[in-house]
Amino acid sequence: MADASVWEIAPTGPLRGDVRVGGAKNAVTKLLVASLLADAPSTILNAPSLGDVDITASMLRSLGAGVCVEPVPGDAGSTITVDPVTVSDGRIPVSYSGRNRVPILLVGPLLHRLGEAFVPLVGGDRIGTRPLDFHIDALRRFGAEVELTPVGLEAKASRLEGTHIRLSFPSVGATESVLLTAARAEGRTTLENAAIEPEVVELALFLQRMGARIEMQPDRVFVIEGVQSLGGAHQRLGGDRIEAMSYLVAGLATGGRVRVRGCSQDRLVTAISTLQRMGANFEIFDDGIAAEAERLRPAAVQTSTHPGFMTDWQPPLVVLFTQVPGMSVVHETVFEDRLGYVEALRAMGAEVELFEQCLVGQACRFQQSGWQHSALVRGVTALQGADMVMPDVRGAFAYVIAAAAGQGRSTLRGVHHLERGYDRPLEKFSELGLSITPS
Repeated sequence: MADASVWEIAPTGPLRGDVRVGGAKNAVTKLLVASLLADAPSTILNAPSLGDVDITASMLRSLGAGVCVEPVPGDAGSTITVDPVTVSDGRIPVSYSGRNRVPILLVGPLLHRLGEAFVPLVGGDRIGTRPLDFHIDALRRFGAEVELTPVGLEAKASRLEGTHIRLSFPSVGATESVLLTAARAEGRTTLENAAIEPEVVELALFLQRMGARIEMQPDRVFVIEGVQSLGGAHQRLGGDRIEAMSYLVAGLATGGRVRVRGCSQDRLVTAISTLQRMGANFEIFDDGIAAEAERLRPAAVQTSTHPGFMTDWQPPLVVLFTQVPGMSVVHETVFEDRLGYVEALRAMGAEVELFEQCLVGQACRFQQSGWQHSALVRGVTALQGADMVMPDVRGAFAYVIAAAAGQGRSTLRGVHHLERGYDRPLEKFSELGLSITPS
């Protein structure tokens, strides 16, 4: 992973070639956390090389866990082994405050191991409020004593008991927190209105391999029968569907053809159908998916929880809309402040208007919130190179696509955001023909 914080990008025409995507970012850190629940080491295969993995591994080591990351030659990712037996400290150092959103997920496993936990304030991308209320309420329902302090969250529990929880919104983080806590709680836990994203299911499968008794029922319901102990497990991560979609869009936005490998078709069904409606042509193989288009059509897209159009696919899609003739619309329903990256695209010449109204699809919970959560995009726009600061993980990738599709050189700062969420992006973009000079 490159250490450079600035990229100079010179457009080189259509991006073409093959990209092997890494293991899912949104799953790997959760499996690392789940490893702390076991009484023996666990191994995660096909782990991507990215900043969030490094941060999470460092956090686990600070607790006393053994964490070994072994790169695998070629494109097979890394193998990570976590030994939880030596965990002796339930306090995550305050220095990890704001680094990512993993600390809150550690509370349940640490309570099971040590009976107490402290985690610093969580971080992550500034794309809207992601309150801890769901997590805190769930932990208290399990019987934990929880106090939120100015620097973090203190929790303790002599025992955790199964409970009934219904989420007001199918939050991915809250669902993961409940699964991690319920796996070893005494008795049955029923979780209603749960998130069912592939990465959530991946965590549930990993816990099941460890010996957890987890049942997934219709209508977003998980039923977990707590067990006294869990063993270690081996699991290979599925491909990152966000990375796969983003590279497919990079090819389309530049008039090229990109084939992604390492991510199964079932993880991209909604992305594929959306791009097909826009006029993209796909070749789908057992080992890859390729996309290209002679002419694209505008579209109206509403983001949603799985199996809807993923919110993390939205920033690359908006850049693609700037290269599509006519007016396209996107309605963001998951995070109220996800469109903050649009300002830099406007500086490049993109014609994007933001609205507080729900412009397409059903009215969402942000309808009268005052947040600008819908975008109207007019294309085709001749984007001009610009000096931009990457705002977050997904906005960072969108800026790279915009720079590749634009005219003239662009300077992208804050590359650490990109490297926190994507596996070897400098190497992969370079292999597709994009000229990048890191500094």
